[in-house]
Amino acid sequence: MIPISSPYIGEEEKAAVMEVLSSGQLAQGPKVAAFEEAFAAWSGARYAVATTSGTTALHVALLAHGIGPGDEVITSSFSFIASANCVLYVGATPVFADIEPAYFTLDPEDVARKITPRTKAIIPVHLFGQPCNMDELTELASEHNLAIIEDACQAHGARWNGQMVGSFGTTCYSFYPTKNMMSGEGGMITTDDAAVAEQARLIRQHGMAKRYVHEMLGFNLRLSDLHAAIGLVQLKRVDGWNAQRQANAAYLSEHLADVPGVVIPAVRDGAEHVFHQYTVRVQDRDDAVKAMSEQGIGVGIYYPTAIHQQPLYKNLGYDLSLPETERASREVMSLPVHPFVGEAELSQVTAAVKNLQPAAVLV
Repeated sequence: MIPISSPYIGEEEKAAVMEVLSSGQLAQGPKVAAFEEAFAAWSGARYAVATTSGTTALHVALLAHGIGPGDEVITSSFSFIASANCVLYVGATPVFADIEPAYFTLDPEDVARKITPRTKAIIPVHLFGQPCNMDELTELASEHNLAIIEDACQAHGARWNGQMVGSFGTTCYSFYPTKNMMSGEGGMITTDDAAVAEQARLIRQHGMAKRYVHEMLGFNLRLSDLHAAIGLVQLKRVDGWNAQRQANAAYLSEHLADVPGVVIPAVRDGAEHVFHQYTVRVQDRDDAVKAMSEQGIGVGIYYPTAIHQQPLYKNLGYDLSLPETERASREVMSLPVHPFVGEAELSQVTAAVKNLQPAAVLV
């Protein structure tokens, strides 16, 4: 079976972990500080604040911006549920805008329609490694005095018009094992705003600016030095891995472009897509997934139920129509594109897609 993802742990990562274990400094120590400094430099941000996960990074970022009860935050329903749940965590209300069908990212026109006097922030989700249209979203944010909190949990190293995602506002990353780079688990907030960075540091460590002096209600969301040590090593690898993902995606697109009914991923003009996932559309997805599996190809379905259609959100009273989001949830299927897929395996993947029965592909 060709896997949909393949987390990498090399000898350097193992040695880094052993170094931390030998040091005895395991939690929120020098490796975390070094990881924050290195990640800030790599991302182009002035500050980086490590947390326990991408989810907690989003949670802390919203709190650091002062968002809470009575506020609304616009985001995508075609994403992992954390993109919206983080808004619930702070007592605010998620508001869902539809997506652009070609790119699977927030439709700025629908975002504009959803802005109200209660709106305080937009969370653009750079889904599958594809940047959102940040020109239009930042213009909306500026016009309405809204915070931008980028969800770049799948977009390490992606760029919009040459500018790294993560530099348009406060940004959150995940280092879950399947991401373009990982630390076993963990998250990072990047920002150019010193006040936001300081608030985030307080929140992630029990509101404690100095030992046993607690200035505010906070949480225990500190990253361990074990995770940071892995992240430091992987940060050196991510640009090369992204280049390989892009090469693998180019191979898939070249060999699938003329296959009748197969809709290959579009790359937005001005965007550098880092292909966390290579996502095509198929009509009879269950049949297609079964056929691919029978041919030894691991595929992913992200996300089969949109957030606004999840039981949690239905129980909260969400009853809305997002046609493009709902259509994408029915049709998308991701193919292996990770850096460790070789050309022979890519050839197997494309052959398997070409073997799909006509009923299984879009017409």
